[in-house]
Amino acid sequence: MKKKDDKEIEINGIKYLIIRNDNDCIDVETLSEKITDYFDDYDYICGDFAYDKVRLKGFYESSNKKCKKINDIKNLDNYEKDYCCYGARLFLLKKIK
Repeated sequence: MKKKDDKEIEINGIKYLIIRNDNDCIDVETLSEKITDYFDDYDYICGDFAYDKVRLKGFYESSNKKCKKINDIKNLDNYEKDYCCYGARLFLLKKIK
């Protein structure tokens, strides 16, 4: 649910709601180069910044028929613990449909 203080951004013609933005790490210019049409299908894009690099991962709503355990947004905490560097700055974008 969108709250009054939630922020929207647009990247490559697609609007996203910023769900998480650790230490204001989102840089729209950098993301517009990194987020390709590969991510157009996903409901969420998670990014983690470590060592001056950004790594992206797509996630689906649990109700999406393409959802599998590895890309279910319910498992975001596990992804963060298992695959992201300790102390990495993370962001989470939700596609606005």
